[in-house]
Amino acid sequence: MKFLPVFSEDLATLVFFIVFAYLLGSIPFGIIWAKVFKLGSLKDIGSGNIGATNVLRTGNKLAAFLTLFCDGGKGFVTVLFAKLLTEEFTVQAVCLFVFIGHCFPIWLKFKGGKGVATYIGIVISINFFFGLATCLIWLLSAAILRTSSLSALISTISGPFIVFFLLDYSFLGMSALLSCLIFWTHRSNIRRILNGTESNINVN
Repeated sequence: MKFLPVFSEDLATLVFFIVFAYLLGSIPFGIIWAKVFKLGSLKDIGSGNIGATNVLRTGNKLAAFLTLFCDGGKGFVTVLFAKLLTEEFTVQAVCLFVFIGHCFPIWLKFKGGKGVATYIGIVISINFFFGLATCLIWLLSAAILRTSSLSALISTISGPFIVFFLLDYSFLGMSALLSCLIFWTHRSNIRRILNGTESNINVN
């Protein structure tokens, strides 16, 4: 059984795709759509985050959807591009760095989004059923628990288990790493969940 990807490409290819993934991942679509729809500065709204959940707090559902779609899309497209043109080790490096780009963009002093939409885009690109299972777990958790952040944590921590049953084991380590990073970006949410002060999903 294969637990780690094998590196066989030249270093220049690896570096190019890492830089490409980081720069594409760091595009702050939440800020872009907030400016397009004249929603004001996201730093002054809700959590101050640039992700779709905080964009939704402006009351503009279209802007929130477009942010969600674009943040997921950059993960999907970047990984798909790498899958078509490179080998497994580089693909996994791209998974990591497009995620890092979203969460820690250089343009915003390394203060970006929390990575859930980009993570979903990544896993859909890796394996459609992986992505579908992740989305279904999120939806089911959200329907029961009514808390977006907790649903995200449950769906992403399920990732390594989904990989174990659906994918080659070589993606197991990367899946676990991305899950740990999402827990890190959600550390303030985790504190609020434990304190009972985390906001619930508003369906109105």
